[in-house]
Amino acid sequence: MESFLLQIVSGLAIGGVYASLALALVMIYQTTDLVNFSQGELAMASTYLAWVLIGNGVPYWLSFVITLAISFAVGFFLERVLMRRFQKAPLHSVLIVMIGLMVFINGSIGVVFGYELKDFESPFRWLGGTVRGYMSSHEAGIALVTLTVMTLVFCFFRFTRVGLAMRAAAVNPLSASFVGVDVSVMLSLGWALAAMIGAVSGVLSAPIVYLDPNMMLNIIIYAFAGALLGGITSALGAVVGGLLIGVAENLAGAYLVGTDMKLVFILAVIICILLIKPNGLFGRNVVVRV
Repeated sequence: MESFLLQIVSGLAIGGVYASLALALVMIYQTTDLVNFSQGELAMASTYLAWVLIGNGVPYWLSFVITLAISFAVGFFLERVLMRRFQKAPLHSVLIVMIGLMVFINGSIGVVFGYELKDFESPFRWLGGTVRGYMSSHEAGIALVTLTVMTLVFCFFRFTRVGLAMRAAAVNPLSASFVGVDVSVMLSLGWALAAMIGAVSGVLSAPIVYLDPNMMLNIIIYAFAGALLGGITSALGAVVGGLLIGVAENLAGAYLVGTDMKLVFILAVIICILLIKPNGLFGRNVVVRV
């Protein structure tokens, strides 16, 4: 029983990483109706930025804040300069651009930093080796940071005028524009926030998976599964789905398929979700009148 609880608690901690990246995916999907395949690579590039800052003597948490700020600016810049040019293009063209961006970022980071694994130390060593024997100090730190980020995101979208405007622009851009919302700016802010939230997942996962240009490959799949499970149109669903996928991954690795088959299990979960409940747990049904 204790081992079972250990897997659940540990799964919730790593699920926080998936939840943050799933939230970033949902934010882009709500405004483009496409999954941003470059989201993981943007998070990976942000993690390398944090690694460079820390390596040059900048304190960890200051590096973390600087990384988030730069990630926000990069996300805003990408939407304004790159994605804006394809605003009226067919969806498959936008999809190709996103995939091309993913390949470009991965290759560029590989050329600059190489493909060998690099250590990324956890800032939560002061918590000790484990917390009550259920999770490592880094997993406890992940849970704490993720909870803080999710609370701030919730408050932003619930209690600020900009957050409410972004929600309105995502749900119904035409109606939002009629009441004075600058939909184009809201779209840019959506990309910026998604890049910043994705950076959180990259920095938190680096001490676990080590730092290399392909570090987010599996994590983006888990995050995508979480977004589908919770509902690709729901921010709350992304958080819940990411946490559930983290728990499912741990339990499957410990009791069902083994650690080597966890990714295959998650891919099977994605297929089952699409077949049984394609809108997810919290996703909304879209009715189109012809």
